[in-house]
Amino acid sequence: MSTTTITETDIAARKHPVAPYLRMDRMPHIWCPTCGIGTVMKCYAQALEETGINMDKAAIVSGIGCTGRVAGYMNLDAFHSTHGRAIPFATGLKLGRPELMVTVFSGDGDLSGIGGNHFIHAARRNMDLLVILVNNFIYGMTGGQNAPTTPLTAKSSTMPYGNFEEPFNLPHLAASCGAPYVARWTCLHIRRLTKSFKEAIDRKGFRFIEVIAPCSTLYARLNKLGTGFNLMQYYHDNAEIRHGVDTREVSIGFQDRIICGKFVDEERPTFLDNMQTHYTKTLGDKFMPMSPEGGLIHE
Repeated sequence: MSTTTITETDIAARKHPVAPYLRMDRMPHIWCPTCGIGTVMKCYAQALEETGINMDKAAIVSGIGCTGRVAGYMNLDAFHSTHGRAIPFATGLKLGRPELMVTVFSGDGDLSGIGGNHFIHAARRNMDLLVILVNNFIYGMTGGQNAPTTPLTAKSSTMPYGNFEEPFNLPHLAASCGAPYVARWTCLHIRRLTKSFKEAIDRKGFRFIEVIAPCSTLYARLNKLGTGFNLMQYYHDNAEIRHGVDTREVSIGFQDRIICGKFVDEERPTFLDNMQTHYTKTLGDKFMPMSPEGGLIHE
C-alpha cells in the first residue's frame, strides 16, 4: 500500500478559498492568540466570496483599534481613518461613489465611543453602509480602559473596582435610530455570522451587525475569566438565539445571557434615495440624478 507524503511546499501551494480576499503578504496578523477578530474577518471574506461581489466595487473603512486593523488585511480598496471617524469617511466615500458597496469595520470603542455621534446620525439618515462592530467590552489596543459597552460590575484598567456606568445596548441604539437591518452574533456562530454578512451585503441602507468577540489578553485577565477557550465555551453555553426580539430586551450583563439573532430586517428609503426624490421635486428639470460614476449634477 503506497502512501503520499504532503510537503510544506504542497500545503503552501493550496490556496485557501478566501485567500484572494485577504492581503496574504501581510500575514501573520498582529492580533493576540484566541482573539476573535480574525474569525470575524474570515467570515466577512467568505461572505464576499459566496456572494460573488466584484472586488473592484467594494471598499472597506475602519478606525483606530484592534478591529480597525481589519481594513489593512482585506484585499479591497481600504481606508484606515482616524479614531472614531470611520463612519463619516465612509459616508463621504458612499456619496462620492454611490455604486460602491462600502463596509465600516471597527470596534466598540471606536464606533460607539468617540464615534458615537457619527453612528447615530448615519443610522438616522439611513446611510447606505454595512457597519460591522466587533464588541469585546473594552478598549483593547490602548490598555484595557472602560468602554461604552463594558458590562456593569466588570473590571477594566480605569475601573479596577468594577464598572458602574450603564453600557450601551447597541442593537437597540441602532434600531431606535432607524437602522433597517440589525443583528448580533458571537464569533462562535461562524455559519450564522457569515449568512448575516451575506444578507447585509445584499441589502440597502444602514445595516448594523454587532459581533461579540473575546479579548483574553485584557478583558478576560482583568476579570479572571480564564483563557480565550473559556470565553468561547461561555458563548456556547450562554448564547440564546431569538430572532425578531424587541431590542430593548437584548442588553448584556456581566457574564449574563447573550441574546443573538436578526432583530430588525425591513426596508426604507436610503439617504441617497431621499435626496434624489427631494431634489427631483424641488428642482424639477434642473436636477439630474446621480451619474453611474457618482456625483450630484445640477444646473
